[in-house]
Amino acid sequence: MMGPDELAIAERVHQGQLPCELGASVRLEADASQPGYFYLHGKGFRYRMHPIVTSTGAIRLEDQKAGAVWLQLANKSMLMDQHKGRRMADECANAEQLAFAQSMKSNPPHSLIDTTGMGR
Repeated sequence: MMGPDELAIAERVHQGQLPCELGASVRLEADASQPGYFYLHGKGFRYRMHPIVTSTGAIRLEDQKAGAVWLQLANKSMLMDQHKGRRMADECANAEQLAFAQSMKSNPPHSLIDTTGMGR
């Protein structure tokens, strides 16, 4: 049974057809029979995923048996294969994420490291 934290994460998951880099795409849809679970499929794969609470606030879905991890950030999403240690899909984004990515390019965030006065 899924707790309230996981269900709150599930409500923020971007669903639908998401275009990715290199012409790839994935489809993420809710499992109508079990709230909080999702199906993620693309060329050659299909995973049943559920939310995992993270310390960073990033949205993380996992299919633990298959070793698949879906990370949803403000500007993009990616699918990782934990068993092989590689990305299976990257730069996947819906319209909201694309708009955020564009705003990051035109208004870059301030650096976390103060580089003024370096090299003196």
